[in-house]
Amino acid sequence: MKKKILALSFSLVLIMGLLSACGGNNAANNGAANGSGNGNATADDSKPVTINMFTASPEYTDAFNAYIEEYKKVKPNVTINLEIMQADYNTVLKSRIAAGSTPDVFQTTAGGDIDTFAEYSADLTNEPLAAAMTDAVRSNMSSTDGKVLGLPVKGNLFVLIYNKALLEEAGITAVPKTTAELQDAVAKLEAKGIRPFANAYKEWWVWKHVFQHFVDAAAQDAGVTPKVLVDKFIAGEAQFKDYPVLYNNFFEFIDTTVKHGTDKPLERDSNAGVSDFASGKAAFMTGKGAWDEEAIKKINPDIQIGIAGYPVSDKAEQATIITGADQALRINKDSKAVKETVEFFNWLYTSDYGKNWFSSVAKVIPPIKDAPLPELDMPKQMEEILKAEPSGDLSVNYSLDTFHQKFGEIMQSYIGGNQSKDQVVDEIQKAWVQLGSAQ
Repeated sequence: MKKKILALSFSLVLIMGLLSACGGNNAANNGAANGSGNGNATADDSKPVTINMFTASPEYTDAFNAYIEEYKKVKPNVTINLEIMQADYNTVLKSRIAAGSTPDVFQTTAGGDIDTFAEYSADLTNEPLAAAMTDAVRSNMSSTDGKVLGLPVKGNLFVLIYNKALLEEAGITAVPKTTAELQDAVAKLEAKGIRPFANAYKEWWVWKHVFQHFVDAAAQDAGVTPKVLVDKFIAGEAQFKDYPVLYNNFFEFIDTTVKHGTDKPLERDSNAGVSDFASGKAAFMTGKGAWDEEAIKKINPDIQIGIAGYPVSDKAEQATIITGADQALRINKDSKAVKETVEFFNWLYTSDYGKNWFSSVAKVIPPIKDAPLPELDMPKQMEEILKAEPSGDLSVNYSLDTFHQKFGEIMQSYIGGNQSKDQVVDEIQKAWVQLGSAQ
């Protein structure tokens, strides 16, 4: 079955001679039955095995290398080669798949993209690692026909991050939950000479992290689930103008962050946004989440971080944090090392080392059961918030990353002044139809 990812013009394949081939997706898989339902099978420890792993998470380079080193103690015959790329990751991955050099392990988004890459992914439904996942995360890793085809990189948390000390200095006693309260906070911060927002709008992916909060509110106002609303946009049956939270509030929020944010937002990437926030140049950081805490603390160990939902409307209850798993690792079902790769991840997701790796090494929210939370501010605050408030829906999972990447590019054009809001809205709606689904 040919999917949209292979409908690209693959002039890109010409670059393949410059890229190291990963894996061997056309070779026999050593009787692994496509890597599925074989949780009790063990690999042959007598022969050397190489697993090529291609990911898009540079923030976890040290953590990934730590579990690779640890696994060498468990299986000395297994060598895991880690390759990490961020800026052009999706393009290069699609090129490698099209050229028949699919990595043994590769990364995609969860949700809708689980189906997009299904034909390349080992079925993990009956593996111990699948049983170890929390119910919500397992759902994020499952295809529409119920097969577990992905492994969560981590649990995640999407929030508006703020500097408690700067808000206190400006006399803001409670983090804003409504659009009016946000405007008031902006005025108070600037009266004290404090820049309100640090943005990383050079990155296409930060846009979806902001937008999903507004999608959740729009769905709630319409009396439907976020998935139903997203499906309506994908089907071309919904218009932004019918949802004021999307047509008005979302763009007003973006306009506010640009007007009252760090200079040259289209030149600020993720690292620059973190640096701006951590060094006290701004009170709020947009489009980011729990994965940034370690980087922030490396720059400023004493910073007092707070988290909140985005003020998306005049309803305080719609300012919710969002949790879930949005990134998945996939095991190439045709890899020469599929059996050994499945065995490696079963170890990571079920061993004592693995259970503690998430919290103590990667310092992320564990996506598996019976694992401790990391000793960090954001996960601890998340735990307390969720005792009293619901989590928002991870609605980005209902659209493919092909759409989200285009969405980010369109929004970059908007804040660059190249297109009006109505032009941008029209482009987003068309992109949702064309790119939102694998069908």
